[in-house]
Amino acid sequence: MAKTWLITGCSEGGIGAGIAKAVLANGYNAVVTARNPEKVHSIVKDFPDTALALPLDVTDSDSILQTVTKAKERFGQIDVLVNCAGYCYRSSVEEAERSEVDKMFETNFFGVVALIQAVLPDMRARRSGAIINISSIGAVRTGAASGYYAATKAAIELMSEGLYAELKPLGIKVMIVEPGAFRTHFYDSSLKGAPLRIGDYEGTAWLRSPERAVNHADQKGDPDKVGQVLIEVVEKENSPMRLLLGSDAVNAVRSTLESRLKEVEAWAEYSVRTDY
Repeated sequence: MAKTWLITGCSEGGIGAGIAKAVLANGYNAVVTARNPEKVHSIVKDFPDTALALPLDVTDSDSILQTVTKAKERFGQIDVLVNCAGYCYRSSVEEAERSEVDKMFETNFFGVVALIQAVLPDMRARRSGAIINISSIGAVRTGAASGYYAATKAAIELMSEGLYAELKPLGIKVMIVEPGAFRTHFYDSSLKGAPLRIGDYEGTAWLRSPERAVNHADQKGDPDKVGQVLIEVVEKENSPMRLLLGSDAVNAVRSTLESRLKEVEAWAEYSVRTDY
């Protein structure tokens, strides 16, 4: 029986859409979800037997339950969960609106947790399955105006590390995916921001506000190549806990970790002074 993938955040033009297209092209079943299912029509129209398009709001527990239930009714079980839904709220730390930060955490982090909790009982019963959480290189390093977005991704990563340790003995895979810059709508419809009020941030956070963001569509990453890579990697016997996507991601994370290690060594003399 073909495996079934449930993928969140599949609106056309994004990484989720690219994953869904590859999954279907490889003969798997795919539950293709978005807040507005009309935005996934082009993905599912040629796969009437193996694709199921469903509306899904990851911040709504009833929506999650309905999606998981309908997926199992159609395909029997969910073998791979891909948490891809999310967006970016840019703001300096001081200017941020708490309610908007909370909304982003509800989508980017707590929505991921809710989907995981919804699919795990069946995966545990079968002692098989895979959970793929789409993070960002922003979880490794970030900059002005992106502190809150990076915090949601860092939260996903540390939660996923704990989940990895809990599920590995049960035969269930957990993989954190860290994409670099991809040619998607991230810099358009997925980018939100706080009102610019404090002039001291004009030369830092304001430079990266949505109002000043220009999507030149020249990013290195091709979202339609992501799915094939994930299929191949997750099917390997020893899949990695973390997987970078994009040459820019490899270069950025490598340089960041090297810099961190240098700082550890430079200040180790002071660090160890707190020991008994």
